[in-house]
Amino acid sequence: MKAGAKIQIGLVGDYDAGTTAHVAIPKALAFAATAEKHEIEAAWLPTQSLAPDAEKQLQRFDGIWCVPGSPYQNMDGALNAIRFARERRRPFLGTCGGFQHTLIEYARNVRGLAGADHAESNPAAGMPLIAPLVCVLRGVGGKIRFKPHSRSRQIYGCDEVMEEFNCGYGLNSRYVAIFEEGPLRISGVDGNDEVRVVELDDHTFFVATLFQPERSALRDVAHPLIRAFVKAACAQTSGG
Repeated sequence: MKAGAKIQIGLVGDYDAGTTAHVAIPKALAFAATAEKHEIEAAWLPTQSLAPDAEKQLQRFDGIWCVPGSPYQNMDGALNAIRFARERRRPFLGTCGGFQHTLIEYARNVRGLAGADHAESNPAAGMPLIAPLVCVLRGVGGKIRFKPHSRSRQIYGCDEVMEEFNCGYGLNSRYVAIFEEGPLRISGVDGNDEVRVVELDDHTFFVATLFQPERSALRDVAHPLIRAFVKAACAQTSGG
């Protein structure tokens, strides 16, 4: 990485100062940047702006984070950004709503399941890939168990962790089989074996979590997953 160069991070989502995750994310990036000894510039990218021409908007970013806050103003904009990161091998992190839409993008564009949809934004969906959770996870913590040999397990350096959630929707259990074999595969589950983390094989960095690691910044903690994302974005900048 060249001296003085700053990592450019694109935050895909519709900023709302009243959303805790949106307040926490810049702080989380700052903590990770300090821990990794890099400088970061982050820019918010409204989903509406990514609907017509995502590539033009996203090309300059070293890393892309699809943030919580769904339903997004424009689902296609969010899906376009996720697809760009996946196909162009751009370091990617999706949290909460970003996790949900990562699954939809993959189901539609890799598995050919055009009807895969989100029950919150489309209650009449024929294939509600993302459906209401049996137990809503609003402002609660939960145990995550990582799959052996997964990138996520390597990042955390342990088999189990406690993470913070704030969501009401997740992967519909009827469709888990879609993600049991690569390239986008399950890498973390909760105590009931519900899917909570997925990651993409053979990618610079592509991880999505239903939990919100950014909330660690509210406790002044540099989260290992966000640090790993920043490190991957730095490698993108340096061409490594």
